[in-house]
Amino acid sequence: MSIYLKRLIESEIEDQMQVAGGLVIEGPKWCGKSTTVKRIAKSIVELQYKDIFDKYKLFATNDSRKLLEGDKPLMFDEWQKIPELWDAIRADTDATRLKGQYILTGSAKPIEDNSRHSGTGRIVKLFMRPMSLYESLESTGEVSLGELFQGNHDISGETALNIERLSYLTCRGGWPESINMSDKNALLAAKNYHKSLVEEDITGVDEIKRNPERARRILRAYARQVSTLASNRTIKSDVESGGVDEKTLSSYLNAFRKLFVIEDILAWSPKLRSKTAIRSSEKRQFVDPSLAAQALGATPTTLLDDIKTFGFLFESLCSRDLRIYAESLGGKIFHYRDNNNLEADIIIQLNNGDWGAVEIKLGGFQIDSAAENLLKLTEKINTEFMHKPKFLMVLTGINYAYRRKDGVLVVPIGCLKN
Repeated sequence: MSIYLKRLIESEIEDQMQVAGGLVIEGPKWCGKSTTVKRIAKSIVELQYKDIFDKYKLFATNDSRKLLEGDKPLMFDEWQKIPELWDAIRADTDATRLKGQYILTGSAKPIEDNSRHSGTGRIVKLFMRPMSLYESLESTGEVSLGELFQGNHDISGETALNIERLSYLTCRGGWPESINMSDKNALLAAKNYHKSLVEEDITGVDEIKRNPERARRILRAYARQVSTLASNRTIKSDVESGGVDEKTLSSYLNAFRKLFVIEDILAWSPKLRSKTAIRSSEKRQFVDPSLAAQALGATPTTLLDDIKTFGFLFESLCSRDLRIYAESLGGKIFHYRDNNNLEADIIIQLNNGDWGAVEIKLGGFQIDSAAENLLKLTEKINTEFMHKPKFLMVLTGINYAYRRKDGVLVVPIGCLKN
């Protein structure tokens, strides 16, 4: 019997249930949405089962009052299969004004319907990702992102995660069901996830028939550009076996986005002291590094033999964790690059405007240059219009956390938490 590991999103779910009638929790399949919500719900409707789906589809068509029967909170799993639930819940929350009545979980976006009410003020959307290393108990959590934003930079910590273990964790991913599997079985589960994604899910997401082999080639081309600012044109030219046209590429990429597989990072637009052009391209990224690793056919051993590729996938792993930690603090992540190629891999910005800059480097030999980069960035920020950075961090695959003489923090990913 597997042990439930607490998720950081639970606090936000609890808070939002106090102010909204319904919650929608989206995220990739197998990331733990249903398991977490089932601990809260008093009634559960699992629409992925045909007999239950048929029953509720009939209700939606003929007697919508029966749709929402059951003790509250009432959970609808894979709700996007019956999009009519949205308007029914919106109408019910309008009528009753009760909070925390419904929780909808979905591993794909519903088919778009312009007639569907926005749900503003009644239904709140949250996004759930696979587990961070802190949630899976593989980070010690000795360095707190929240405390860094509070100004506590007197850090220390040590992780047992060496480069070999990090290569495995990158390929395994943060899928909750695989955390307690043997290494061999967990990697097989990640491989099966990729197979199901390109052979089944890519068509089921919007009922458009797509070619599994083409889906596999496109996802592989995307994975080859992970953690870069590559354009669609670059990805298109990298698709093997004859390539694809722009319309087809966009269709497949949009389908992967609807499945919450692709999750690119937006560009940061700070106030600068000088007129420096900032790159506005999104950084190519996956919701979990294992998706990129499986698309590339990478294994823990082959990553260790190809450190350059490992570096890009390690950035994907760190981006996943930073996104989870930042959102639990009410923030978001961005990337920065200007026309002089000065960059920061990740900018974490909170709702109050506080921000910190992060460079991600797998090896210790890159720490000095990364710290120099971050210090150069701070010189460009116009602090008359923006806050000074709360911290500068090099996030690494080394074992120890410490503060450098120049004030830049060096933090192993295996020591970080929210």
